[in-house]
Amino acid sequence: MEVVVAVAEEGGFTMAARRLHVVQSAVSGTVRALERELGTSLFDRTTHRVTLTPAGEAFVPAARAALRAADQARATVGAVRGWVTVGTMQGVWADLHEALAGLRKEHPGVVVRLRQTSVADIRQSLREGAVDLAVVALDRQQQRGLVTRLLSCEEMGLLTLTGSALIGDDPVTLAEVARLPLVDFPPGWAIRHSVDRAFRTALVERSTAFEVNDILAAAELVRHGLGVCIMPESIAARFPDLLMRRFAQHGPSWKIMVVRPRRVPSPAAAALLRHIT
Repeated sequence: MEVVVAVAEEGGFTMAARRLHVVQSAVSGTVRALERELGTSLFDRTTHRVTLTPAGEAFVPAARAALRAADQARATVGAVRGWVTVGTMQGVWADLHEALAGLRKEHPGVVVRLRQTSVADIRQSLREGAVDLAVVALDRQQQRGLVTRLLSCEEMGLLTLTGSALIGDDPVTLAEVARLPLVDFPPGWAIRHSVDRAFRTALVERSTAFEVNDILAAAELVRHGLGVCIMPESIAARFPDLLMRRFAQHGPSWKIMVVRPRRVPSPAAAALLRHIT
């Protein structure tokens, strides 16, 4: 079951073998043996990709549930071990550093897999069991059907080049920012979601000069005087050579929360949750 889940999550036999630290032939042989035992194919195999058959789509969630139950059984008689898969967004996962350090110290046998993706993919993965928990930055009501816990609230500001002639020294307004070359993030990003919402609420229309999918790339564009960027203050603090300007009013903000399915978490996931919260 662990092999099948690995192939499904990694999208192929080679990557699954690397994850499990075995040779590819062992992964292929295990899957073929299980398919013979079940009397059906779990994967459609082509030259370029491996996808789940309808039988595989049904098998994988049940396999994940069985593996979680096995982890729980082992945890009752010894140290917590196993995997915990954490979904997160770029710019958010740094908040996990202390929790991950605490988990590593308490349970060194737990392997943590960080999966960085969009919130829509994270929600789907949580419901399917591919992700044990997630640390995200969105509104609580957008996580219906999942258990949420608020971790922090944070204001955003405008990251600019120190001494830039683009804007003055006073706190900025959204109307002023709308007239500047704005470095933006793609739709689906938590920062973009909060920025879009703030401009909509203020009834201010804006355009985007640059769209990037990387925090460091956004800072480099600002550093070279090509634009300004709205981002949370904790992220902006990573770039001390740039200037962070506060908003006079109605500035964007985000809420960091931990989200998990309603089912009982595995021992490894429960241990990490304790350190996060």
